[in-house]
Amino acid sequence: MSRYPGAEATARLGWWRAHRFLLLRRLCQFGVLGLFLLGPLAGIWILKGNLSSSLLLETVPLTDPLTLLQSVAAGQWPIPTLWLGAGLVLAGYWLVGGRVFCSWVCPVNLVTDAAAWLRGRLGLKGNGQFNRATRYWLLAMVLVAPAITGVLVWELVNPVSFTQRGLLFGMGGG
Repeated sequence: MSRYPGAEATARLGWWRAHRFLLLRRLCQFGVLGLFLLGPLAGIWILKGNLSSSLLLETVPLTDPLTLLQSVAAGQWPIPTLWLGAGLVLAGYWLVGGRVFCSWVCPVNLVTDAAAWLRGRLGLKGNGQFNRATRYWLLAMVLVAPAITGVLVWELVNPVSFTQRGLLFGMGGG
């Protein structure tokens, strides 16, 4: 057995068949980032905004449902367009599965895959196991903190937003 993940699949299926979905995912991830960049760089506004809230073709709103819930918890009633955008995103999650965003669009996936690859190459062992309830406690805090502070606290440290801004504008560029 090889110490590199995917080595057996590559030997059995060939390089393209073993890596085709990874390559298609990367193409999709960089494609979405490119669609956000087209506006500022070329004046072609296909996607305007960011991954928390954006407009597709200056018409179709797309809103992260968690961002919407944080706004409500903070005491700010979102405009109807944001509700529609969150509904469209939830419908998309329902149709194709909620984790499709994480694997095919989210730029954090690029970072975590790179970190896993680097850990494998360096032979580092990880023990980052969280209790299953931790995610629910974190979700509760993400909704309680805005209720207490009136600020979308999670959006200040959201790794998805940080990574998108870093990849588009340079890490630390802001």
